[in-house]
Amino acid sequence: MPFISKIQRQTDYNLIPSSCPIVIDNGASYFRIGWAGESEPRIIFRNIVQRPRHKITGETITIVGDHDPALLRYFDCTRSGPRSAFDNDVVFQFEIMEYILDFAFDRLGADESPINHPILITECPCNPVHSRSKMAELLFETYGVPSIAFGVAAAFSYTYNQKLGICDRDGLAICSGFTTSHVIPFINGEPVYEVCCRTNVGGYHVTDYLKQLLSLKYPHHMLRLTWEKVEDLKMEHCYIAPDYASEVRLFQKGTKEAEEKTRCWQLPWTPAPVEEPPSEEEIARKAALKERQGQRLREMAEAKKTSKINELENELKGLEFLIHQLKNVNGNDIPSFLAETGYVSKQEIESAIVKVTQSLRKAKGEQDEIEEKPDIPNTEKYTLTDVPDNMLTPEQVKEKKRQVFLKMTSEGRQKAKQKRLEEELERERRNKEDEQRRLENPELYMEQLRVKYRDLCEKVDQRKRLKTNGNNGSENNNGTGGVGRGERLNAAQKERMRLLTTAAFDRGKGEDTFGIKDEDWQLYKKMSKDNDDEDEGPNEDEAELARVAIKLREIDPTFIPKSEAGPSGTEPPRLRPLTKEDFQILIGVERFRCPEILFHPNLVGIEQAGLDEMAGISLRRLRAKSQSLEESKNLTNSVLITGGSCLYPGMSERLEAGIRMIRPCGTPIKILRASDCVLDAWRGAASFASTKHFPQQVFNRTDYYEKGENWLRGYQFKYTY
Repeated sequence: MPFISKIQRQTDYNLIPSSCPIVIDNGASYFRIGWAGESEPRIIFRNIVQRPRHKITGETITIVGDHDPALLRYFDCTRSGPRSAFDNDVVFQFEIMEYILDFAFDRLGADESPINHPILITECPCNPVHSRSKMAELLFETYGVPSIAFGVAAAFSYTYNQKLGICDRDGLAICSGFTTSHVIPFINGEPVYEVCCRTNVGGYHVTDYLKQLLSLKYPHHMLRLTWEKVEDLKMEHCYIAPDYASEVRLFQKGTKEAEEKTRCWQLPWTPAPVEEPPSEEEIARKAALKERQGQRLREMAEAKKTSKINELENELKGLEFLIHQLKNVNGNDIPSFLAETGYVSKQEIESAIVKVTQSLRKAKGEQDEIEEKPDIPNTEKYTLTDVPDNMLTPEQVKEKKRQVFLKMTSEGRQKAKQKRLEEELERERRNKEDEQRRLENPELYMEQLRVKYRDLCEKVDQRKRLKTNGNNGSENNNGTGGVGRGERLNAAQKERMRLLTTAAFDRGKGEDTFGIKDEDWQLYKKMSKDNDDEDEGPNEDEAELARVAIKLREIDPTFIPKSEAGPSGTEPPRLRPLTKEDFQILIGVERFRCPEILFHPNLVGIEQAGLDEMAGISLRRLRAKSQSLEESKNLTNSVLITGGSCLYPGMSERLEAGIRMIRPCGTPIKILRASDCVLDAWRGAASFASTKHFPQQVFNRTDYYEKGENWLRGYQFKYTY
């Protein structure tokens, strides 16, 4: 089966004698395999398996342990994530375990032939017999190993440190691993599993808790907070607080000491390019280029104008020549002559001459001179408006009516023109004042515009609400929150409904005579829906609101009008350029809050005992079993902490303080740290497998087939002789 890995394959497998055992530390986090008698394992990798498919070929690839993230872009990993064979430190997925063992033996240098070496493999304390039996079945039947031995990783670590002189023969082993934590008492160098204690909390829960806290604190950097990176942050920055409550109060007050304990993780960040103002040479170059472009456009416009004038002059000469020829044509030949030219009559040719002449004058710029004619006084234009009707003939009366209509229309146009001119002058005056105020104090001017914009928005919204709910809606609701149809109608709509109701009532009394009188038809005008808003008048606030919004957008590029702010109506936050601080992840209270779950698992919803409480439980169980108080007191004089989750600074001091709180006064307590909390389990197993006593601890394939699972039930490894 194909593998993808950065681990190199060993080449000396065939040089090792078959009597040399293979030592496997099968941890929930890492898998370590090597030869007995050596000080370091040969192969170490993450105890996980991933089997994605290639995006093109569809071939399934097995990825065991660490891998190159750059290779995953060629595979479809959506349906196959990393999987582990463990559940709370117990192997239960033996299909995944087979992939891991295949990879481990392959990297160790073994061929496909049976593994002709004894196997010493670690397991958790009090491992279920079913899991142990399945593991033996897998090793015997799949790999053909001659013999197997099972041992506890924490016990191997304790005996190894005992040989180094770090701990005594009687003591406690506190092992905090990836998914579980154990406390195992040792009497005369042998573990007493009947009184051991276990909690399903370990390094996995600490990392997961830290990842959750950082994701909630920095949701925009969630993709960068990968599991591997959070694991590195945990091992680099987390520590155990001597007193959790006082440490929390320290960070709540925000003292200088809390700032010193805060760590910063800088994410990759590239500053935005700074736009430098153009130099004088660049400004002059752009001005010259703009001037050349303008000159080119002016020349093109002049050439186009000259060409159009020439075309119109030629067309006018042609029409005049056509009129001159038409004078010399006989009357009977005129229709045939006009048919050849494309015109119907002489009047059409003259009309075309007039149009071409006007177009030519307009092209030459003579249109203004034509329109600028001295205004004729109204007294000369409308001579009959002031003459009484009794002094005029019927034809003059009709002419008078026409002149009156023309005079009123002309005066109306003049008044409208004058009003527009005055409004334009007033608008220019206001614009000049606004520009002067903006130049004097730009910040104050912008703030005044924003205040004015908010006030106008409130007025427009209030107007719309009144139009929808009625002016008296808030008074007539009586706290019910409902609005009647009568309250939603304006005055014109109410009047139309009254007229319709009255007309219908009168019609039902007897004979229908509606429409006989002329005033009856005036009701139709009042009933028309075109008069709904007559009482409201033009809405000046909305026009002013639009003008203020345009000014704000011109002077403030970040301004967003309320109409574009979204359905909520709130103005969205203004965008600002991202700085270096936006790509920093600060780890303060999380440094000690996450490892605290090892002592208080209820912080993550696990109602189990912490490490210090587990030590007290194991000692009470041991005292109840042996009925000896002195024996349990002596164990606290040699408390060894081991496992990957015991590497946090402050672990020894916190454990000593916690155990001292639950033990009798005067009990000697000494916390010892293993020489290597991670590798001591494998080193202890490799050291024991190289002794002459190891062959007496194994059981071979024949014993397994003859005695079966019942023999494994009573199997227990002996660590001392």
